[in-house]
Amino acid sequence: MTMQQGSAGKPNAIVLIDGVCHLCQGLTKFILQRDPAGLFHFASLQSEIGEKLLREGGLPVGTLNTVVLIEDGRYYTESAAALRIVRRLKQPWPLLYAFIAVPAPLRNVLYRWVARNRYRWFGKEEACLLPTPEIRNRFL
Repeated sequence: MTMQQGSAGKPNAIVLIDGVCHLCQGLTKFILQRDPAGLFHFASLQSEIGEKLLREGGLPVGTLNTVVLIEDGRYYTESAAALRIVRRLKQPWPLLYAFIAVPAPLRNVLYRWVARNRYRWFGKEEACLLPTPEIRNRFL
């Protein structure tokens, strides 16, 4: 598998997730299964590299309640991040990108509601997901 990289040797698409959230861990597994080209790489929001990337993007460390997509050096959060992720997965998932036409404030109402309730609905771990040897190279 080739890691697609941008400038400074960083992957072109990095997904920062809440490493202790079961929903976020499930999202990571979902992306991995539908990204055979290996476009996406991952880091936990709580990790040293995750915090460094957040600071580089001018985002708060420790209080963020969203998935973050860093794509070719640009930062996306909330529904914009989710939609930009699905558009690069194998079919039929890119069809969901059509929801980008819905104004972001409306999309993000639903996104924030799920984000606020994710621990209650899906649970959380005391530690971040540990990648298996087969996917370890996709984690920063």
